[in-house]
Amino acid sequence: MHDVVIRGGEVVDGTGAPPRRADVAVDGGRVSEVGVVTGRGRRELDASGRLVTPGFVDIHTHLDAQLFWDPVASPSSWHGVTTVVLGNCGVTFAPVRPGQERYLAEMMESVEDIPANTIMTGLGWGWESYGDYLRVLEARRLGVNVGGLVGHCALRYYVMGERGLDDAPATDDDVATMAALVGEAVDAGALGFSTSRSFLHTVPDGRPVPGTFARPEELAAIAGALGARGRGTIEVVPRIGERDGPTRQNSVAELAWMEEVSRSSGRPLSFAITQSDRRPDLWSWVMEQVAAARARGADLRPQTSARGTGILYGLVGRTPYDALPAWAELAARPPAERLAAIGDPATRARLVAAADEPTNSAGPLAPKDPARLYLLPPGPAGYDVRPENSLAAEAARRGTSPAAAFLDFVTETGGTGLLYYPVLNQDLAAVAAMLTNPDVVVGVGDAGAHVALTMDAGQSTYFLRHWVRETGLLDVATAVRKLTGEGAALFGLRDRGVLAPGAHADINVLDLERLDLDTPQMRGDLPLGARRFVQRARGYDYTLVNGEVFIDHDELTDARAGQLVTAG
Repeated sequence: MHDVVIRGGEVVDGTGAPPRRADVAVDGGRVSEVGVVTGRGRRELDASGRLVTPGFVDIHTHLDAQLFWDPVASPSSWHGVTTVVLGNCGVTFAPVRPGQERYLAEMMESVEDIPANTIMTGLGWGWESYGDYLRVLEARRLGVNVGGLVGHCALRYYVMGERGLDDAPATDDDVATMAALVGEAVDAGALGFSTSRSFLHTVPDGRPVPGTFARPEELAAIAGALGARGRGTIEVVPRIGERDGPTRQNSVAELAWMEEVSRSSGRPLSFAITQSDRRPDLWSWVMEQVAAARARGADLRPQTSARGTGILYGLVGRTPYDALPAWAELAARPPAERLAAIGDPATRARLVAAADEPTNSAGPLAPKDPARLYLLPPGPAGYDVRPENSLAAEAARRGTSPAAAFLDFVTETGGTGLLYYPVLNQDLAAVAAMLTNPDVVVGVGDAGAHVALTMDAGQSTYFLRHWVRETGLLDVATAVRKLTGEGAALFGLRDRGVLAPGAHADINVLDLERLDLDTPQMRGDLPLGARRFVQRARGYDYTLVNGEVFIDHDELTDARAGQLVTAG
């Protein structure tokens, strides 16, 4: 008998091939048959009327710490994700010298908004090299498959100490040591190397993170360690659109070094690109430059998100008015007391008056534009960015001010209603253009980061619901490939991201018509009680990880079959 047989589903195999009716047999953690399976299974799963897909591969996460206290990688795993890539944006917890652990934790907090005290409490530490970190992580009972990139910030600080934050170039010895350490990390299982060039990423004292000022020669030498091994991917937070003039000199320079590094090393290089209303045409210019670079032999792969990257405001977390003293007093109350506080007429009147004060309409205390804040009531998360769903429109309907409308909204929803404020990829037409570009991969979900302010880890569910079922922008075969095979291939994950005999049995059985995601909810379940947003999904009949049923009708099981994944 087979271990598992999935019967009668529409198999979408992750290669881009059209769906086909087939059974899938699983033995020993791998797919053994796809087609008409005559043998019975010790467990039979009915997939009639369902899609059967590879498990989703999330290529851009910051779960490096969370997996130590939450080895199921919630909420990512609730959304069909079976493999995650850690270590993006250059920030990792290795390599680390004894005594530097706190520095790396505080840098992670500064860049990715994960509390340093939570990290210090939740991680056992005890490693030095990146390979040692992977070994300790591998020993956890992981629910999902995990691979990691070694980060330039930790690497540079390990080799250069405080000099690593300066804009003076690294010495030849520094560069040689860093390249050797990256080579050792890849030999020990790392999927590649990541770096941040953005001036927005800083250490706690405000200086740009180590690696921001690295010369192209340093980056080329590090990439050369990957090239010498014929494996490993480079991930970059580029300096595109930052401090640019009319000639886009910084963006041109960034694309030039990335092209050269990819060509000289022969390795793929992926970088984040999103549309922004502050620079609305930059994304399309980048797409043109990438196409030209790829024609010249560079393997550049921009990655973007499936919708607007958004901040969540609400009574359970931050509000759009927290810079105002009266609202700061409300924010200082325990979350359980805030709803009762705004029920007091005097408190409510004081809050509304503070927000409506004309002197607060500009400058550092100005609240967010109510026309750009969108209602997210409890229930299915629509992420509706039509003008009529804005806080400004809600205030007009109620005949009151935006602050008063916000207080009414959160009161009527029992404190659970949220406002969605997209800060990147605000223009869904631009997002659609990027998602249909064959050079672009789906990423930048940032699972595990900014957990008390954003919740974009559920983008796989949104991607299928919105861009396949609701708009028809993508056919299901293309969409599934973008969530599975493309990411796996980019990071060299052999036998992942596809459904074929011999592949690892990471599988979703999902109901596309029922697929949905709920408005995020706040929980205080991190170490030391730190709070985070989570987001439930619906429509996942089953998710298998390495052949074991991990999700059963939207609920986690006790299976923990995740593995460390390596390139090739």
